[in-house]
Amino acid sequence: MDHGKNEFATNESLKARRDAACPAGLPSKSGIYAARAKGAELWDVEGKRYIDFIGGIGVLNVGHAHPKVVEAIKKQTDDFIHTAFGIAQYESYVEVCETLNRLAPGDTPKKTALFNSGAEAVENAVKFARQITGRPGVIAFQGAFHGRTLLATTLTGKSKPYKVGFGPYVPAVFHAPYPDHYHGISTEGSIACLDHIFKTAINVEEVAAMIVEPVQGEGGFNPAPPEFLKALRAKCDEHGIMLIADEIQSGMGRTGKYFAFERAGVEPDFLCVAKSIAAGLPLSALVGKADLMDKVLPGSMGSTYGGNPVACAAALAVFDIIEEEGLLQRAEEIGAQTESRWKDLQAGAGKDIMGDVRRVGGMCAVEFVHDGDPTKPYGEMAAKILVEARTRGLIMTTAGAYAQCLRSLVPLVVSDDILNEGLDIFADATEAAVKG
Repeated sequence: MDHGKNEFATNESLKARRDAACPAGLPSKSGIYAARAKGAELWDVEGKRYIDFIGGIGVLNVGHAHPKVVEAIKKQTDDFIHTAFGIAQYESYVEVCETLNRLAPGDTPKKTALFNSGAEAVENAVKFARQITGRPGVIAFQGAFHGRTLLATTLTGKSKPYKVGFGPYVPAVFHAPYPDHYHGISTEGSIACLDHIFKTAINVEEVAAMIVEPVQGEGGFNPAPPEFLKALRAKCDEHGIMLIADEIQSGMGRTGKYFAFERAGVEPDFLCVAKSIAAGLPLSALVGKADLMDKVLPGSMGSTYGGNPVACAAALAVFDIIEEEGLLQRAEEIGAQTESRWKDLQAGAGKDIMGDVRRVGGMCAVEFVHDGDPTKPYGEMAAKILVEARTRGLIMTTAGAYAQCLRSLVPLVVSDDILNEGLDIFADATEAAVKG
């Protein structure tokens, strides 16, 4: 069979094939079929160029097809592609673990195991916490997204579309409010509600773990105040609970630190890493305090493909690129520029619909509301701007409980010229959507 590229393919013809071959439940938000991509740019099969503010949903901090990543992948495939780490081990797996152990927040010695996806890292963190503590309960937070497997879906704090019809869910999982200054949820209020859960739903001594995103991703890029993360750490320490940091979207330099927990000076017990760790290849990691990781029973952790050697080679290249190209500092620069432009727009064409502009490092989002009212989400406007932007050559994605936020996950290797071009398109799209 000839599986080469079809030079006559169009987005429309490929959509027809996709609709016939793939289930309707798979997301198909853009209708764009990629032909090639480089850095922060993508070209579809019809030759149209797009500036990419999605980055594979936060996977491409070092950009599309970075030459150093491509070279590392090619070199590894010449040597071997797969052995299964539990059968024939290899140095690159160990080196990725050593690097993550060094970079993870806090001074406590760490150990790391590698898996395939963010959901798998989350699942293992909860499994290990339950095994170590001998307790069943898990606390997650409203607005969270932790993945699509059954346990990760249970932990996720958004019902539609992630949870509809998939119940019954994993037992002994409870959701507390996440701080959200724009919507009037304070750190004190969130902690008070957490204590109420301990009084009414599950005794605190039966809780194995709390899992929290330091910056919510699908929840709308809401940042956790440092005092909130510190309060969770204190409560976990008081009651023998494991604190799990989900840094799947916020990690690997996106916030201007390798991990957003560093900003609060808080050390989690377990750290879930994925997305940008391997520049688009499937790889995730669970980093944990060494003494805790060594309490997990032999044979309790493992994965056929986890820590695949090609993905590990890509990850080692990613670590080098972040350091060599100063991408932590670049994340701050990109975020500051985006925030400034969006706030200018908020005072102009976006007045009364751009309710909040927020960022942590290079994680930027704008929330759309009716009449400047935080209680009136305006998901229709966000969707309209998204489409207007795409027709002009900018791809983005939504977030938030009502899909009322647009977020930027532009690759951190983006040039100033391309970044500003993308922000210009966003401004034009917003003006067009408002007038339309």
